[in-house]
Amino acid sequence: MNQEYKKDFIRAGELAKQVRAFGKSLIVKGASYNGVIAQINQKILELGARSAFPPQIALDDVAAHFLPQPGEEIFFSHEVVKLDIGVCYKGAIGDCAVTVDLSGKNQPLVDAAEAALLAAEKSIRVGQPVREIGKIIEQTISSLGFTPIKNLGGHGLGYYKIHTSPNIPNYEDKSTATIKPGMTFAIEPFATNGKGLIYEAGNPTIFSFAASRPVRSESARTLLAKIKTFEGLPFALHDLIGKDFPLFLLRPALEELLQSGAVVGYPPLVEEGRGLVAQAENSVLVDEKGQVVVTTR
Repeated sequence: MNQEYKKDFIRAGELAKQVRAFGKSLIVKGASYNGVIAQINQKILELGARSAFPPQIALDDVAAHFLPQPGEEIFFSHEVVKLDIGVCYKGAIGDCAVTVDLSGKNQPLVDAAEAALLAAEKSIRVGQPVREIGKIIEQTISSLGFTPIKNLGGHGLGYYKIHTSPNIPNYEDKSTATIKPGMTFAIEPFATNGKGLIYEAGNPTIFSFAASRPVRSESARTLLAKIKTFEGLPFALHDLIGKDFPLFLLRPALEELLQSGAVVGYPPLVEEGRGLVAQAENSVLVDEKGQVVVTTR
């Protein structure tokens, strides 16, 4: 493992931990969703970093990939709120999440996700099959009366990459991957009182660059050049809107890029049984000597 990357990855995790705590403190009844997102983005900049992906706040049966459309406002009331934070520091990623129960009725669900995360973290060792981590997550969540979401999980973290191999499952799957020295990854249990599966629903709210493709309009070419400045990191519509790109020009240009395959979109992920969802997540480094560091704990 490159020592500079190791140092930067640990620093990225420390910053993400700070931002998660800051963001969590803002999630209260009556708070503005967009206001909280804006403050989180500003906090990341103040810390000398950038967002690794748009801060995510998913509500109730939505597990992830949710942002309001431009002009849409949401105020928190009695939801189960997932806050997912990604911080990029010199290319290294800190990725972490927490759930806040504003209803006062669903803390056991939140506790199940957190307990699964802690149990998984304590088990990590070099040579460990990732399916064993999945088994621990599944057993912990099930023992507390809930169900893990099987088609969501943790993932490797790379240089300017928020999703790399290996996949860290939330149940005992058939993966043959193992934990190796030099790995950086996120463990990400999702617990639900629903079916334990998610599906994509609605229009994409998050996007990422996929490949350079020929596009016809000048506006699409200009937008693609701007998107490339994100260096492969995901972005949202509000990251693109500006004086040079008002919304009425942005939407058709982005649609052209989606149609060409230059950009991919990620719709909200909804629990199949419309069950409530809780999420917990931390980033982990296993150094070249096999020492485990949970950078966002």
